[in-house]
Amino acid sequence: MRTPLIAGNWKMNGSLGLVESFGQAFSRARLPAGVEVALMVPFPYLGAVVDTLAATPVAVGAQTLSDRPSGAFTGEVSGGMLTELGARYVLVGHSERRSLFHEDDEAVLARVRAALSCGLVPVLCLGETLEEREAERTEAVVLGQLEAVLDALSPEERERLVIAYEPVWAIGTGRTATPQQAQAVHAAIRDRLERYAGSLAHGLRILYGGSMNANNAAELLAQPDIDGGLVGGASLKVDDFLAICQSAG
Repeated sequence: MRTPLIAGNWKMNGSLGLVESFGQAFSRARLPAGVEVALMVPFPYLGAVVDTLAATPVAVGAQTLSDRPSGAFTGEVSGGMLTELGARYVLVGHSERRSLFHEDDEAVLARVRAALSCGLVPVLCLGETLEEREAERTEAVVLGQLEAVLDALSPEERERLVIAYEPVWAIGTGRTATPQQAQAVHAAIRDRLERYAGSLAHGLRILYGGSMNANNAAELLAQPDIDGGLVGGASLKVDDFLAICQSAG
């Protein structure tokens, strides 16, 4: 059985007050057995979140990383720095990084490798735009993004990934793929993983990220190939995020 993972992505939001609120809530909350929870927070809050959530089972992650280990790269943050602060996960290839910061497949691969070299778990994000979906290119786009990374990794490295399918047209728009639409793409991803190794297809977690909230989480998470969620806006609301975590149990 794959362990469900609910990962909250705060994006460029949050405050020390919100960090404290999450710490208080998760110190009291009873999370479902066998469900993993993580928060992907802005760089300035990483240390505070690690400290505040230290007594809870919640893991901490970052939202991106540099592909370089160190050097004259003003404003960048390396994987080694994230590891030193206590991060376990890091998002790689999020649609906003691809569209706003022009990270192509080559850049995404370089960041996956950088994360793996530091012992971080890369959450590799894949997804199509509305135009690509309407042109019936969803699988071609999503599986192309997947193969651009997996083809360059060793079998052992592939096993260390988490995949997140995030239809770009459903991020921050309030639109959500139906459970059937989401399941269809997750199944296609898992089928493609089978070409690399049966153990990869059976063991790798594939999260859904596209306006998952407290109202639709249970139905999405009930799909056979959806192993958790990459939660955006709802992860900034303690009660909503807790409700999603409970839905995964």
